[in-house]
Amino acid sequence: MGPESQSFNYLMPVEVKIKKGEPVERALRRLKKRLDREGVIRDVRAKRYFEKPSVTKRRRIKMAVFNNMVRLKYEH
Repeated sequence: MGPESQSFNYLMPVEVKIKKGEPVERALRRLKKRLDREGVIRDVRAKRYFEKPSVTKRRRIKMAVFNNMVRLKYEH
């Protein structure tokens, strides 16, 4: 077992129960919202390709700088 398979052992499957008489489209919309909220799609896209630790660190620092800039802009 590699580190990739071990990191997903604790995750529960995402379920959306279709209510009686509910259209499938609405249930799909609820599923997409839940996946987005839990960050499943973001994680899958991030793990699609290997990213060097230095690139990961650079990306996180860039995001932190941007978020800090936005926070400071709207703080005053």
